[in-house]
Amino acid sequence: MRVFCPIMGSVNPVRKFFSGRPGGKGKPGESGPNQFKDVQRHINKSSQIKSKRPRGLYFMKIVQVVGARPQFIKCLPVSNAVRGHNAGSKELLENVLIHTGQHYDYAMSQVFFNELGIEEPRYHLGVGSGSHGAQTGQILIKVEEVLAHERPDAVVVYGDTNSTIGAALAAAKLHIPVAHVEAGLRSRNKAMPEEVNRVLTDHISTLLFCPSKAAVENLRSEGFRDAMMEGELTGRGKLTAVNFREAGAKKDHKTDMSHPLVCNVGDVMYDVLKFAAGIAGGKSDILKTLGLTPGEYSVLTVHRAENTDGEGKLAEIADFVNRAAAGSSVVFPVHPRTRKLLEGFSRGQRLFADNVILVSPLGYFDMLWLLKNSRLVLTDSGGLQKEAYWFKVPCITLREETEWVETVQSGWNVLYKDYAGGGGPALDLSRAGAAITSYGDGEAAGRIVSALVEIFGKENF
Repeated sequence: MRVFCPIMGSVNPVRKFFSGRPGGKGKPGESGPNQFKDVQRHINKSSQIKSKRPRGLYFMKIVQVVGARPQFIKCLPVSNAVRGHNAGSKELLENVLIHTGQHYDYAMSQVFFNELGIEEPRYHLGVGSGSHGAQTGQILIKVEEVLAHERPDAVVVYGDTNSTIGAALAAAKLHIPVAHVEAGLRSRNKAMPEEVNRVLTDHISTLLFCPSKAAVENLRSEGFRDAMMEGELTGRGKLTAVNFREAGAKKDHKTDMSHPLVCNVGDVMYDVLKFAAGIAGGKSDILKTLGLTPGEYSVLTVHRAENTDGEGKLAEIADFVNRAAAGSSVVFPVHPRTRKLLEGFSRGQRLFADNVILVSPLGYFDMLWLLKNSRLVLTDSGGLQKEAYWFKVPCITLREETEWVETVQSGWNVLYKDYAGGGGPALDLSRAGAAITSYGDGEAAGRIVSALVEIFGKENF
């Protein structure tokens, strides 16, 4: 097994928070009373700054909560759409970004802010690692403190992490409406912590932004009745009261947690990919650094709990990868959780074959360019399943099921249990010629911001 850590070149100094607590002391992910005081000091400082703003400057306020690598990417187009709204409207939106610190080291967090130009979070909560209960509890406590101070009109959460459910619970218990981006996804496996998080978040949300019609149908099967445009992708441009009347809602219908509204807006990750795909090649030297030829290597990622909580499952995954991707290089950016398991594997046993190249976690543009030019993707990541689908790169999902069912139905993706190379079911690329349209048109963020304004704007109260 070859080990390679690509040099990322010169980078901006890492902010104090990303070396540990917001105050810069302690180990990464450390929490405790001193860390919570840092949040309190920031709230006090924010109050002083806020008092200097002209009264009535903002029409409404939204809080976005992120904490894990995929969420940093997903919040970018929404923040950009807020800026676009503010540039063309007198009804300004205040956009407050909270970073819980669920992912905290440079390669899993700050690199995405630097590369994508994401605005600096107003609050760094520094929650760090921990058991599911401890981490979720800390997120709930600290987000609640910030929300009680900021008093937003809505809280936007993304995906299915502990940051998602912790922030959603904090908002719901303060009677602040929750808007869930990537609502309605279901793997039907409640042993997955992500499945528990996404189901619970949906059922305490007021606005449910679905990435596809299948996600809308999942919610309908669970009793959600009000869906815009009968679950079809909502029209381009501004969403207005007309759209809601077309959806069958009464003109005076009040949308709240007891009367949630489901909207198929498309996938925000497609918004980002449409922007980034054209410039990734100019921003990444990863193929040259690793000595790779386009179309002659595979990409592997493994990070989910069900694959990394024990040696037996990881050994099974490794055995499958060694057989399915034999004969060409396999680039494996290793998640910190997976690396820890590999380093402690019993008796120092080598799991992966010599053609598997282990590298450190990669930034967004490096990962995107690596994936785009690969011949095959093997992953347990939902985001990579979709990116492979959009780039029309065959994908094998290293899980028993997937919530991104459209990628399998399209023929571009297959569950690893259904794939056995030449001796069994393979990727059905005969079905993969259809247009890549299952997740919208790359305009999801604009729809999200328009819906937030229409539903939660102060003129509606």
